[in-house]
Amino acid sequence: MTLEAFLLLASALFCVGLFGALSQQSVVMLMMGLELMINGIVVAAAAFWFRVSPGAADGQVLVLVAITVMALEMAMGFAVVTALFRARDVDMTDDAGDLRG
Repeated sequence: MTLEAFLLLASALFCVGLFGALSQQSVVMLMMGLELMINGIVVAAAAFWFRVSPGAADGQVLVLVAITVMALEMAMGFAVVTALFRARDVDMTDDAGDLRG
């Protein structure tokens, strides 16, 4: 595949994630949109790293670290959303604006 195809895929992921993050009011859907946006950035970065130095593994390692951090971030985000829902029965962004206990 060419660099342009990967960049097209990355921009499509980013645009779908941006639309999802801006159009949804559910906290879970907002987090899913943000995750898609970050995945688009990771795909673009991996494509550029492969284009610049295809034999080096440093770009691949950084992408794996980024994906691991994203998974941890999503787990922590879902834990916060679950705790917020259990404490206040809130799952919308407008209702969750005030996080003081």
